[in-house]
Amino acid sequence: MRARLAICASRAKIELREIVLRDKPAEMLEASPKGTVPVLLLPDGRVLEESLDVMKWALGEGDPEGWLDLTEMQLEDLSHLISSLDGPFKSALDTYKYEFRFNGEIARGHRDLAMPFLEMLNEKLGIRPNLFGDRFSFADAACLPFIRQFAHVDEEWFRAQDWPHLVRWLDRFLNSGRFAAIMEKYPRWQKGEDGIIFGG
Repeated sequence: MRARLAICASRAKIELREIVLRDKPAEMLEASPKGTVPVLLLPDGRVLEESLDVMKWALGEGDPEGWLDLTEMQLEDLSHLISSLDGPFKSALDTYKYEFRFNGEIARGHRDLAMPFLEMLNEKLGIRPNLFGDRFSFADAACLPFIRQFAHVDEEWFRAQDWPHLVRWLDRFLNSGRFAAIMEKYPRWQKGEDGIIFGG
């Protein structure tokens, strides 16, 4: 999701090949044997296999919305935020959303581990409408897909927490045209077919 968000914001155009992860095409595995998404194959042969790398590439192609128009202090804060997001928070989220179906006690323990990060975001969003100011930025796009995942595990519990700013920020994203654009469903790509032109 965050790779697609950045591609849309950058106005870059890519060929999108929609796949089913339980039946990965050989072409995908040839480009990226690790077999996870996203995978972006660039014209020069480089392969980007992490969503953050795709985001940085896209915004390097163009950043008309100023997602990376940040001060040095904000860039440093962004680095710390991403480290916490993609490290401890995502680790707790992955176990929480998996174990929620099988073992409530384990799930709750990992949910609790994720809460300090969410409380920190709520505090930031109590000062400004987005993480680094009035304008939506790289930080918001990097975080929101994972906050959506977390909320979706047990939405009733999530919305019962004292996180009014976090909930408002998430809801604004979920009701946005940009979210609708990246969630559009595409037919599964088949060998020999052209992909969908996405972005632009």
